[in-house]
Amino acid sequence: MGFTKALGRAAFGGFFLYNGINHFREIESMKAYAAAKEIPYPEFAVKATGSVLIASGLSLLLGIRPRVGATGAAAFLAAVSPAMHNFWKQTDEGQKQNDLIHFSKNMALLAAALSISGDESVERSCNTDPA
Repeated sequence: MGFTKALGRAAFGGFFLYNGINHFREIESMKAYAAAKEIPYPEFAVKATGSVLIASGLSLLLGIRPRVGATGAAAFLAAVSPAMHNFWKQTDEGQKQNDLIHFSKNMALLAAALSISGDESVERSCNTDPA
């Protein structure tokens, strides 16, 4: 695998791994934010999404089934972004702008994750498939 591909995969996977760990390190503030966004069972939601992020990040970072990891990251982003960054519902301009920025960033990350999850050459380049 080329250096730039490995570096990109490490940075992309590391982003999700870091944020997954952060879900557990900052559980109280994340739980409060999820509750403020009217997410049902906010503590469970934070722990569940943190677990998905950690698994997806490790998969991408280590090259172990990276298409599965990318699919997990894509599922997380597709489900969480509209619920947590619903800028269209905000009345406060500052919060609206903040949510729009995060929503837009997440859509770019979603596109990248979908690109990886659909790329059959990714699994072959990581040499994780014995077939």
